[in-house]
Amino acid sequence: MPFKLVEAEDYVRIPPSEFGKPLEDIALAQLKARYENRVVREVGYVVAVLSVKVKREGKIIFGDGGTYHKARFTLLAFVPLDGEVVEGVVENVREVGMLVRIGPIVGFINKIHVMDEPNIFFDASTKSYIGERTRRRVSVGDIVRARITGVSFTTPREGTDLLLRVTMTMRMPGLGKLEWIKEREKKAAPAKKA
Repeated sequence: MPFKLVEAEDYVRIPPSEFGKPLEDIALAQLKARYENRVVREVGYVVAVLSVKVKREGKIIFGDGGTYHKARFTLLAFVPLDGEVVEGVVENVREVGMLVRIGPIVGFINKIHVMDEPNIFFDASTKSYIGERTRRRVSVGDIVRARITGVSFTTPREGTDLLLRVTMTMRMPGLGKLEWIKEREKKAAPAKKA
């Protein structure tokens, strides 16, 4: 999985009610609320704020009783990469495609990219796809291996958080439901002589 540590800088406001308390504790709480579980375009999906160092000298802004301090902090971010092969759990199967959890985010696989079959049928009663030729089935809860085919950042509406969209495919050799991959590997392995 594509996790990375990122060094960042920002300002934190220390309200007068917090004066005398450890700056790092106050800053860490603020930065966690500001960044965790959010998408930052230059960083990716922020999983956690791990540590922070705060400058002791702060700035005062006229009309505001708080002080503003520069903070350097470390983020743990999830950054999916175009072309990367990932494994995930199928969370939902719909007529148009399925949602697969990869790490802390959910990626989308269009119905035509679920398996290498001429026709794929959607079974609404079991929330699964079934291949016409092989009768293979992929359902909610299955573990699959897929290749990321697209990563984009979008803002759905003015004033909303940035979203990270990931599209994937399972229509390549070595991809698909893990059971299918294991079956192919067994068939491809040379038979051992007794």
